[in-house]
Amino acid sequence: MSLLILRAYLMLIHFHIYLVRANFSGLYKIVRNEETNKAPSNPYAAERICAAVDMACIWYWKEVLCLQRSAVTACLLKRHGVPAQMVIGIQQIPFRAHAWVEVDGSVVNDKPYTPEMYAVLDRC
Repeated sequence: MSLLILRAYLMLIHFHIYLVRANFSGLYKIVRNEETNKAPSNPYAAERICAAVDMACIWYWKEVLCLQRSAVTACLLKRHGVPAQMVIGIQQIPFRAHAWVEVDGSVVNDKPYTPEMYAVLDRC
């Protein structure tokens, strides 16, 4: 588990660099192009990975943005054979954008009702 937390922490740094440089398209490409590993996943892989990302976010030196957290979660899930999608949505009034991760149509790294609050812009 500690190796998974370290991997999540390093990925948070990696995606932070993209966000600091305002390179949303680069971050988006990485998540979109991350292929789901063909190996069968552990039935508890999604839980373990989400817990590891949450722990890495706690230890991160600054506040982690939802886009950064969701990109890390989606990539790690795909690498472990879980068919995950990062979802980007908006709310019009008040205007807000948000990102979360879904597996088989269920939210895994946020509140289960999150999709009801946002209009989906894209899934990758």
